[in-house]
Amino acid sequence: MGALGFGAYQVLWTVGLTQITAGDSALLIAASPVFVALLAGAVGMDVLSGPKVAGAMISFAGVAVVVAASHELSLGASLVGDALTLGAAALWAVYTTAGARIMRVVDPLQATVWTVVAGAVVLAPLGLWEFAAAPPVDVGPAAVLGVVYSGVLAAGIANVFVFNAIRLVGPTRVTSSQFLVPAGAVILGAIFLAEPVTWAQVVGGGVIVLGVWLTRRPSVLPRSVGARLSSG
Repeated sequence: MGALGFGAYQVLWTVGLTQITAGDSALLIAASPVFVALLAGAVGMDVLSGPKVAGAMISFAGVAVVVAASHELSLGASLVGDALTLGAAALWAVYTTAGARIMRVVDPLQATVWTVVAGAVVLAPLGLWEFAAAPPVDVGPAAVLGVVYSGVLAAGIANVFVFNAIRLVGPTRVTSSQFLVPAGAVILGAIFLAEPVTWAQVVGGGVIVLGVWLTRRPSVLPRSVGARLSSG
């Protein structure tokens, strides 16, 4: 799991990002929850219900609106970059689905430690090779803090939360919440970076929230309508 989720995934995603725009990358990576829903349902790790599938697809459409409103999209301009990024999304789906099975017998904190260590084993030789081959650069405090934040909070502590949540509600519902990340980034950008918020981003954020809410419902139909259909 660590070799896939924290090793190969990072390589495919970052190399793919050098070939395509940030908008394309964000949109393709957002396919991960959809892959998780399909894979978890196929291997019996989660129930692939109508609301979960519909909610995931609706949220993905909302992500497309948010990303397209703030980034340049040019899907297909680099098939290699698109393929690498989709491969990264697929690897993350495998990592998450496998995590759902592991959480039955392993503590989330222990699982996170071992997966991060395994990912580091995969990435360390590549990082050392690149460090030796690249020209020397000055690394400032901001860059160091960014790396520490990414490793400790975004990768470490957040992964413990995710594993705990997967054990409680299943991989599909948990990863569907990741659709909220682009909408959250727009809000934080407006607050801390004074970035403008467009109507398309507001609409896309609303669609994302609608889709995530739908994944938590037992049915796509209102309860009264479902009751009438069942009685009829």
